[in-house]
Amino acid sequence: MNSAINQPAKIGSYSAEDVVFLLKDLSEVELEGTTEKREKEVQSGRHYSETLPIEYQPPEEYVELFWKTLHDYKTKVALCVGIVSEQIYRLKGNNTVLVSLARAGTPVGILIKRYIKQRYNVVLPHYSVSIIRDRGIDVNALKFILDEHPNCQIQFVDGWTGKGAISIELTKACHDYKQEYGIQLDDTLAVIADPGYCTTLFGTREDFLIPSACLNSTVSGLVSRTVLNDLYIGEDDFHGAKYYHNLTDIDVSNEYIDLITNEFQGIFEEAEGQASEFFNSEITTGFQGMEDVKRIQTEFHIDNTHFIKPGVGETTRVLLRRVPEKILMRDPNSPYVKHILMLAHEKGVEVVPYQNMSYHCCGIIKSLKGSSE
Repeated sequence: MNSAINQPAKIGSYSAEDVVFLLKDLSEVELEGTTEKREKEVQSGRHYSETLPIEYQPPEEYVELFWKTLHDYKTKVALCVGIVSEQIYRLKGNNTVLVSLARAGTPVGILIKRYIKQRYNVVLPHYSVSIIRDRGIDVNALKFILDEHPNCQIQFVDGWTGKGAISIELTKACHDYKQEYGIQLDDTLAVIADPGYCTTLFGTREDFLIPSACLNSTVSGLVSRTVLNDLYIGEDDFHGAKYYHNLTDIDVSNEYIDLITNEFQGIFEEAEGQASEFFNSEITTGFQGMEDVKRIQTEFHIDNTHFIKPGVGETTRVLLRRVPEKILMRDPNSPYVKHILMLAHEKGVEVVPYQNMSYHCCGIIKSLKGSSE
């Protein structure tokens, strides 16, 4: 690939100092369909990455809840970012290149970059690249990064874990990359929260609400989910995405980043202490969340584990951009699920009490097989 030809797209509302998107700009392409139409296509075999959901814009009451949640948990989020940042810097130092998995990983990568700049006065490069379940990571983006930063140590970053699908995809992608190019990449995924026990590099394993999970592109730099559609993405192209200029007036992406960043100064010592504890402990994975998923699949007679999305972050995504059948709820009084209850009520989705899981909640996607066109 000639990196002089395949340049990063100048998309999104973030500063280039915060992140460089290695994506192809598809803003002028009509890729969106109604949620139900898209769900039918995906369940009929079309890959989810070929199209985009229409960006759901929540009512004012929900946005107000987002802001309240953000102010309630900004210090907790900052601490978790600090804990994982301290570990990254201790492991890889100044030679680190942060590579966020678009799009949920992008704000987290920015926060890690800012934390390390504040704490150690080191400016790490930060890119956002696409990884797609069953289709792998954007190899052209990886080539670009390694061309720009020879001998760097890439650190992959995401927001949180659910049942571990992306962690598994990343491990496979790194294995395939070594087989093809002879370069070993570290497949350890750094996240704020790892309730699924899918990685060894995290801020917490508590299934708590990361406020950026509450919204779509308006808290992720106005960038869409990533797209891999042969009609628009050539062999040498980066994966694609859209820049939603039309949502600029309601974009809160940079406000979100700034509010969390402003908390860093007060949590440095605690973050370093917790990171040291993690270093001196034996951290294992085990993908324990998948046990919950398999049990739920059996109890509710669900055809495919792809229809089961455990955890606060993943349940939120089900309500924002999929067709939900029901929401399983361990504790409706938890402060982490207020927005989920609000969305479920708005969309008329049943909430079922369910104690037998480690997550606070779980979203079940509706099977549309046999439904009328």
